[in-house]
Amino acid sequence: MFDINIKSKAIIGVIHIGALPGTPKNLHSIQEIVEQAKKEAEIYISTGIDSFLIENMHDVPYINQKVGPEIVASMTAVSVELRKLTSNPIGIQILAGANKEALAVAQAASLDFIRAEGFVFGHLADEGYMNSCASELLRYRKMIGAEHILVFTDVKKKHSSHAITADVSLEETVKAAQFFMSDGIIITGKTTGNAALIEDVLTACQSTLLPVIIGSGITVNNIKEYWEFADAFIIGSHFKEEGKWQNEVDYKQVSNFMKRVAELRLS
Repeated sequence: MFDINIKSKAIIGVIHIGALPGTPKNLHSIQEIVEQAKKEAEIYISTGIDSFLIENMHDVPYINQKVGPEIVASMTAVSVELRKLTSNPIGIQILAGANKEALAVAQAASLDFIRAEGFVFGHLADEGYMNSCASELLRYRKMIGAEHILVFTDVKKKHSSHAITADVSLEETVKAAQFFMSDGIIITGKTTGNAALIEDVLTACQSTLLPVIIGSGITVNNIKEYWEFADAFIIGSHFKEEGKWQNEVDYKQVSNFMKRVAELRLS
Protein backbone atom coordinates (compact mmCIF):
# COMPACT_ATOMS: atom_id res chain seq x y z
CA MET A 1 0.00 0.00 0.00
CA PHE A 2 1.21 3.49 -0.87
CA ASP A 3 1.64 5.54 2.28
CA ILE A 4 2.57 9.08 1.31
CA ASN A 5 3.97 9.62 4.78
CA ILE A 6 6.66 6.96 4.38
CA LYS A 7 8.85 9.59 2.76
CA SER A 8 8.50 13.12 4.06
CA LYS A 9 6.57 15.47 1.77
CA ALA A 10 6.12 13.20 -1.25
CA ILE A 11 6.47 14.81 -4.67
CA ILE A 12 4.09 13.38 -7.28
CA GLY A 13 4.86 14.35 -10.88
CA VAL A 14 2.10 14.26 -13.48
CA ILE A 15 2.42 12.49 -16.83
CA HIS A 16 -0.20 13.94 -19.17
CA ILE A 17 -0.26 11.15 -21.72
CA GLY A 18 -1.00 11.97 -25.35
CA ALA A 19 -4.55 12.13 -26.67
CA LEU A 20 -5.82 8.56 -26.80
CA PRO A 21 -7.38 6.65 -29.71
CA GLY A 22 -10.94 7.78 -30.39
CA THR A 23 -10.53 11.27 -28.93
CA PRO A 24 -10.62 14.41 -31.13
CA LYS A 25 -6.95 15.34 -30.68
CA ASN A 26 -5.49 11.87 -31.19
CA LEU A 27 -2.60 11.90 -33.67
CA HIS A 28 -0.42 9.01 -32.49
CA SER A 29 -0.57 5.25 -32.18
CA ILE A 30 -0.84 3.72 -28.74
CA GLN A 31 2.78 2.56 -29.03
CA GLU A 32 3.95 6.12 -29.73
CA ILE A 33 1.92 7.35 -26.77
CA VAL A 34 3.49 4.69 -24.55
CA GLU A 35 7.01 5.62 -25.64
CA GLN A 36 6.46 9.32 -24.86
CA ALA A 37 5.03 8.45 -21.46
CA LYS A 38 8.03 6.23 -20.73
CA LYS A 39 10.39 9.06 -21.69
CA GLU A 40 8.71 11.40 -19.21
CA ALA A 41 8.58 8.74 -16.49
CA GLU A 42 12.30 8.17 -16.88
CA ILE A 43 12.94 11.88 -16.31
CA TYR A 44 10.96 11.72 -13.09
CA ILE A 45 12.77 8.58 -11.94
CA SER A 46 16.23 9.98 -12.74
CA THR A 47 15.56 13.20 -10.81
CA GLY A 48 14.35 11.44 -7.67
CA ILE A 49 10.61 12.10 -7.88
CA ASP A 50 8.82 10.03 -5.23
CA SER A 51 5.83 9.09 -7.36
CA PHE A 52 4.01 9.96 -10.55
CA LEU A 53 0.40 10.28 -11.64
CA ILE A 54 -0.84 9.22 -15.09
CA GLU A 55 -3.60 11.40 -16.50
CA ASN A 56 -5.45 11.62 -19.84
CA MET A 57 -5.73 15.41 -19.87
CA HIS A 58 -5.27 15.66 -23.65
CA ASP A 59 -8.54 13.77 -24.23
CA VAL A 60 -10.61 16.95 -24.50
CA PRO A 61 -13.53 17.42 -24.50
CA TYR A 62 -14.06 15.04 -21.59
CA ILE A 63 -17.05 12.77 -21.12
CA ASN A 64 -18.80 13.18 -17.78
CA GLN A 65 -18.02 10.33 -15.34
CA LYS A 66 -17.51 7.66 -17.97
CA VAL A 67 -15.14 6.65 -20.76
CA GLY A 68 -15.27 4.02 -23.47
CA PRO A 69 -13.44 0.67 -23.48
CA GLU A 70 -10.83 2.11 -25.86
CA ILE A 71 -9.75 4.58 -23.14
CA VAL A 72 -9.65 1.93 -20.42
CA ALA A 73 -7.61 -0.35 -22.69
CA SER A 74 -5.21 2.43 -23.68
CA MET A 75 -4.70 3.64 -20.11
CA THR A 76 -4.02 0.06 -19.05
CA ALA A 77 -1.45 -0.38 -21.83
CA VAL A 78 0.38 2.79 -20.75
CA SER A 79 0.17 1.93 -17.04
CA VAL A 80 1.52 -1.60 -17.47
CA GLU A 81 4.59 -0.29 -19.30
CA LEU A 82 5.26 2.46 -16.76
CA ARG A 83 4.89 -0.01 -13.90
CA LYS A 84 7.84 -1.95 -15.35
CA LEU A 85 10.11 1.07 -14.95
CA THR A 86 9.94 1.54 -11.19
CA SER A 87 8.76 0.16 -7.88
CA ASN A 88 7.89 3.70 -6.76
CA PRO A 89 4.21 4.47 -6.21
CA ILE A 90 2.22 5.23 -9.35
CA GLY A 91 -1.27 6.70 -9.49
CA ILE A 92 -3.87 7.32 -12.17
CA GLN A 93 -6.70 9.72 -12.92
CA ILE A 94 -9.12 9.22 -15.82
CA LEU A 95 -11.00 12.33 -16.84
CA ALA A 96 -13.60 13.32 -16.27
CA GLY A 97 -14.57 11.64 -13.05
CA ALA A 98 -14.19 8.13 -14.48
CA ASN A 99 -13.14 6.89 -11.08
CA LYS A 100 -14.35 3.28 -11.33
CA GLU A 101 -12.48 2.92 -14.61
CA ALA A 102 -9.35 4.38 -12.99
CA LEU A 103 -9.65 1.90 -10.15
CA ALA A 104 -10.01 -0.99 -12.59
CA VAL A 105 -6.90 0.11 -14.51
CA ALA A 106 -4.97 0.54 -11.26
CA GLN A 107 -5.91 -2.97 -10.19
CA ALA A 108 -4.95 -4.49 -13.56
CA ALA A 109 -1.63 -2.63 -13.80
CA SER A 110 -0.56 -2.91 -10.12
CA LEU A 111 -0.78 0.83 -9.48
CA ASP A 112 -1.01 2.28 -6.00
CA PHE A 113 -3.59 5.06 -5.95
CA ILE A 114 -6.18 6.96 -7.93
CA ARG A 115 -7.14 10.62 -7.94
CA ALA A 116 -10.92 10.84 -7.75
CA GLU A 117 -13.09 13.87 -8.45
CA GLY A 118 -16.71 14.14 -7.40
CA PHE A 119 -16.22 11.97 -4.31
CA VAL A 120 -18.61 13.85 -2.03
CA PHE A 121 -21.23 16.50 -2.85
CA GLY A 122 -22.27 17.22 -6.40
CA HIS A 123 -20.81 20.10 -8.40
CA LEU A 124 -21.12 21.66 -11.83
CA ALA A 125 -18.04 21.04 -13.99
CA ASP A 126 -17.38 22.08 -17.58
CA GLU A 127 -18.50 18.54 -18.56
CA GLY A 128 -21.86 19.13 -16.85
CA TYR A 129 -23.26 18.18 -13.46
CA MET A 130 -21.06 15.67 -11.65
CA ASN A 131 -22.73 13.62 -8.95
CA SER A 132 -20.95 12.28 -5.87
CA CYS A 133 -19.50 8.77 -6.22
CA ALA A 134 -18.09 7.66 -2.86
CA SER A 135 -20.63 4.94 -2.14
CA GLU A 136 -20.50 3.34 -5.58
CA LEU A 137 -16.73 3.71 -5.94
CA LEU A 138 -15.77 2.15 -2.62
CA ARG A 139 -18.22 -0.70 -3.06
CA TYR A 140 -16.65 -1.34 -6.46
CA ARG A 141 -13.18 -1.26 -4.87
CA LYS A 142 -14.34 -3.88 -2.37
CA MET A 143 -15.95 -6.01 -5.08
CA ILE A 144 -12.79 -6.26 -7.23
CA GLY A 145 -10.47 -6.82 -4.28
CA ALA A 146 -8.65 -3.51 -4.71
CA GLU A 147 -8.79 -2.20 -1.15
CA HIS A 148 -5.00 -1.78 -1.17
CA ILE A 149 -5.38 0.95 -3.81
CA LEU A 150 -5.76 4.34 -2.16
CA VAL A 151 -8.38 6.85 -3.24
CA PHE A 152 -7.19 10.46 -2.96
CA THR A 153 -10.10 12.83 -3.37
CA ASP A 154 -10.46 16.39 -4.64
CA VAL A 155 -12.71 18.66 -2.59
CA LYS A 156 -14.19 21.92 -3.92
CA LYS A 157 -12.43 20.92 -7.13
CA LYS A 158 -10.82 23.29 -9.67
CA HIS A 159 -12.56 24.03 -12.99
CA SER A 160 -15.92 23.71 -11.26
CA SER A 161 -18.78 25.75 -9.86
CA HIS A 162 -19.75 24.99 -6.29
CA ALA A 163 -22.73 27.34 -6.12
CA ILE A 164 -25.03 24.41 -5.35
CA THR A 165 -23.04 23.72 -2.19
CA ALA A 166 -22.19 27.33 -1.35
CA ASP A 167 -23.69 26.79 2.10
CA VAL A 168 -21.37 23.81 2.70
CA SER A 169 -17.98 25.02 3.89
CA LEU A 170 -14.62 23.59 2.90
CA GLU A 171 -14.29 22.28 6.45
CA GLU A 172 -17.60 20.42 6.20
CA THR A 173 -16.67 19.04 2.79
CA VAL A 174 -13.33 17.73 4.06
CA LYS A 175 -15.03 16.14 7.06
CA ALA A 176 -17.61 14.52 4.79
CA ALA A 177 -14.84 13.07 2.59
CA GLN A 178 -13.15 11.64 5.67
CA PHE A 179 -16.44 10.21 6.94
CA PHE A 180 -17.01 8.59 3.54
CA MET A 181 -13.60 6.90 3.80
CA SER A 182 -11.35 9.00 1.57
CA ASP A 183 -7.66 8.10 1.89
CA GLY A 184 -6.39 11.63 1.36
CA ILE A 185 -7.68 15.14 0.68
CA ILE A 186 -6.59 17.12 -2.39
CA ILE A 187 -6.75 20.92 -2.29
CA THR A 188 -6.40 22.93 -5.51
CA GLY A 189 -6.62 26.44 -6.87
CA LYS A 190 -9.42 27.46 -9.23
CA THR A 191 -7.73 26.17 -12.41
CA THR A 192 -4.86 23.96 -13.56
CA GLY A 193 -1.57 25.61 -12.60
CA ASN A 194 -3.32 27.99 -10.20
CA ALA A 195 -2.02 27.86 -6.63
CA ALA A 196 -4.24 26.77 -3.76
CA LEU A 197 -4.98 29.35 -1.11
CA ILE A 198 -2.88 28.89 2.01
CA GLU A 199 -6.00 29.38 4.12
CA ASP A 200 -7.72 26.51 2.29
CA VAL A 201 -4.77 24.22 2.96
CA LEU A 202 -4.81 25.21 6.63
CA THR A 203 -8.56 24.61 6.86
CA ALA A 204 -8.12 21.14 5.42
CA CYS A 205 -5.28 20.34 7.81
CA GLN A 206 -7.37 21.48 10.77
CA SER A 207 -10.43 19.53 9.61
CA THR A 208 -8.97 16.05 9.13
CA LEU A 209 -6.33 13.59 10.22
CA LEU A 210 -6.07 12.35 6.64
CA PRO A 211 -3.08 13.32 4.50
CA VAL A 212 -3.54 16.72 2.82
CA ILE A 213 -2.22 16.94 -0.73
CA ILE A 214 -1.83 20.12 -2.78
CA GLY A 215 -3.04 19.40 -6.30
CA SER A 216 -2.21 22.49 -8.34
CA GLY A 217 0.01 25.54 -8.66
CA ILE A 218 3.13 24.44 -6.78
CA THR A 219 6.42 25.82 -8.17
CA VAL A 220 10.03 26.00 -7.12
CA ASN A 221 9.34 29.57 -5.98
CA ASN A 222 6.35 28.93 -3.74
CA ILE A 223 6.75 25.42 -2.34
CA LYS A 224 8.41 26.74 0.82
CA GLU A 225 5.19 28.60 1.70
CA TYR A 226 3.23 25.32 1.70
CA TRP A 227 5.94 22.96 2.90
CA GLU A 228 5.06 22.69 6.58
CA PHE A 229 1.34 22.23 5.95
CA ALA A 230 0.93 19.65 3.18
CA ASP A 231 1.82 15.96 3.23
CA ALA A 232 2.35 15.68 -0.54
CA PHE A 233 2.38 17.77 -3.69
CA ILE A 234 1.00 16.87 -7.13
CA ILE A 235 2.90 18.86 -9.75
CA GLY A 236 2.14 19.01 -13.46
CA SER A 237 2.42 22.40 -15.19
CA HIS A 238 5.60 23.52 -13.42
CA PHE A 239 7.47 20.42 -14.61
CA LYS A 240 6.68 21.11 -18.27
CA GLU A 241 8.50 23.16 -20.88
CA GLU A 242 7.56 26.83 -20.44
CA GLY A 243 5.44 25.83 -17.44
CA LYS A 244 2.54 24.78 -19.68
CA TRP A 245 0.79 21.48 -18.96
CA GLN A 246 0.35 20.76 -22.68
CA ASN A 247 4.13 20.53 -23.21
CA GLU A 248 6.60 17.74 -22.49
CA VAL A 249 8.25 17.22 -19.10
CA ASP A 250 11.41 19.32 -18.86
CA TYR A 251 14.39 17.63 -17.17
CA LYS A 252 15.92 20.92 -16.04
CA GLN A 253 12.66 22.12 -14.48
CA VAL A 254 12.22 18.90 -12.54
CA SER A 255 15.87 18.72 -11.50
CA ASN A 256 15.91 22.29 -10.17
CA PHE A 257 12.69 21.67 -8.27
CA MET A 258 13.98 18.50 -6.65
CA LYS A 259 17.16 20.31 -5.57
CA ARG A 260 14.94 22.79 -3.76
CA VAL A 261 12.98 19.93 -2.20
CA ALA A 262 16.24 18.39 -0.98
CA GLU A 263 17.10 21.68 0.73
CA LEU A 264 13.70 21.88 2.40
CA ARG A 265 13.93 18.29 3.62
CA LEU A 266 17.21 19.13 5.33
CA SER A 267 15.99 22.37 6.90
